[in-house]
Amino acid sequence: MLIATVLMAVMYTAMVFALAELSTIIPTAGGGYAFALRAMGPWGGFMTGVAILIEYAITPAAIVTFIGAAVEAFIGFGGPIVYLIFYAIFVGILLYGVGEALKLMYVITAVAVAALLIFVVGMIPQFDPANLFDIQPTEAAGASAFLPFGYVGIWAAFPYAIWFYLAIEGLPLAAEETRNPTRDMPRGFIAAMFSLLVLAGLILIFGPGGGGSAQIQDSGAPLIDAIESPKAYGGTNWLSSLINVVGLTGLIASFFSTIYAYSRQTFALSRAGYLPKVLSLTSSRRVPWVALVVPGIIGFILAYSGHGATLVNVAVFGATVSYVLMMLAHVLLRIREPGTERPYRTPGGMVTSGVALLLAAASVVATFIVDPVAAGIMAGVYVLFVAYFGLYSRHHLVAQAPEEEFATLEKAESELAGS
Repeated sequence: MLIATVLMAVMYTAMVFALAELSTIIPTAGGGYAFALRAMGPWGGFMTGVAILIEYAITPAAIVTFIGAAVEAFIGFGGPIVYLIFYAIFVGILLYGVGEALKLMYVITAVAVAALLIFVVGMIPQFDPANLFDIQPTEAAGASAFLPFGYVGIWAAFPYAIWFYLAIEGLPLAAEETRNPTRDMPRGFIAAMFSLLVLAGLILIFGPGGGGSAQIQDSGAPLIDAIESPKAYGGTNWLSSLINVVGLTGLIASFFSTIYAYSRQTFALSRAGYLPKVLSLTSSRRVPWVALVVPGIIGFILAYSGHGATLVNVAVFGATVSYVLMMLAHVLLRIREPGTERPYRTPGGMVTSGVALLLAAASVVATFIVDPVAAGIMAGVYVLFVAYFGLYSRHHLVAQAPEEEFATLEKAESELAGS
């Protein structure tokens, strides 16, 4: 997990630098879909947009299962009723208005960061380096106390290491709510990535280092189980109670923000004709209510299965496919449009995005190592989406040229901005 987290930190840092550049060239709320559209045309735009949509629609379903586990650890019951309550509350808030939702999201995120820092401070006195290596080695090739699942274990840990950073690439979705995107998007991207690197490192070391890797390797609520581990505090105490309540905001922040993200991505693809037009219907408050409700219903049904770890892998499949395509878009735009004004330029240029592309491709393969059935099913779903585009929706696009579609997208987003 340590090696996988470092490799994914390299991938995400390189990707963030590349996306920061793309967001200054194409500062529209289409995000990765708009970048790929510019570089690879409608086919590339659709394939990237759908991969991002799979990520954003499945991620809340995975997160809500962990919310359910945290709630159950605190009050004794969780499961589908908790999933339904959380979906209803946060989809409802977004149905009321995006402006109000973003303000609430900011507050929740700040509280979540504070909870993580409190957790780290509380685990420092319990830290023992030996706890990091207390998983018994298996018979896998290269297995040892440091690599209990061998060399392939590093690869298999990619999807879970990705979870430390997942969805930071969604920052461009807020481009049109940014006062000066050509200046602020790169700053926001880099500051956000730095924050994630610091927090990921602290949690990765002091969580298992305090509670024991073996204690939390299969946990649905790893922070709580680390605190209550016999190697740490040995039971419920004020810290575990505090983190269970306040730390829940971390899951809520991710849950909330990815619901917002899937609604924007669904709306953008529908408005441009890639997905059925009904998905871009808006309410009297100019909120894309169908794009909020339909993926929410699908997410709840998937969460009802209770397989949070499987849903993590499914979300990562969509994410990593989109990373490959977005980094390819960066490389192609550097080659095809060398004279385009770039207010921010990626350090290292195509070498940087190339590193991210290779690691993203390895991560796609890792999803099949972790859960070949789930990854295979999602690959099949993805192929069906592509077939739908090839056979139907590419003949019904609102605009045929990328520049026309950007104008359509900007018009649609300006309407939503009024909400």
